[in-house]
Amino acid sequence: MVRRIGILLLLSFLGGCSQYDVSINDTMVYEPDKLFADYDISDIALSECVAQAISDQNVTRIEQLTQLNCSNAGVMKLDGLRLFSGLQAVKLSDNPLRNLVELERLTLLTHLWLDNNQVVDPVPLRALKRLQTLDLRGNDSLQCPEQSLFPPGVEVTLPAHCTTP
Repeated sequence: MVRRIGILLLLSFLGGCSQYDVSINDTMVYEPDKLFADYDISDIALSECVAQAISDQNVTRIEQLTQLNCSNAGVMKLDGLRLFSGLQAVKLSDNPLRNLVELERLTLLTHLWLDNNQVVDPVPLRALKRLQTLDLRGNDSLQCPEQSLFPPGVEVTLPAHCTTP
């Protein structure tokens, strides 16, 4: 009985130390997985945002990053974001973004916020078949898309010039 309690206490201790290296007599007995860092994103603001999300969500494998919020971060380009194919929700509100081509590879996206950017062409978003929510408000130069561009049932919020007759 005492041995079982000792084992349970040891397991509880190790579980609480999941973020730390554990060594006994200078022998490593546990080393946590390292945060994912094998990516190259040229836009500094996007790179910093992704790094923060990886840290906050304790991402050790690329597909574990499922949510990203880079609102009002000064993101100008999305190059390199396509590698994070597990993303399901991405918030890029209030940035000077124009080109959305990088997003077409994020086929698991269900929620995408692009409000208050400088988006002109929404066509790359047609590849996002799982999309449920898309916010394009405040993109004053947007070429207004046909509803058929998006999957049936997707909730699309367009800029005022696309909704007024």
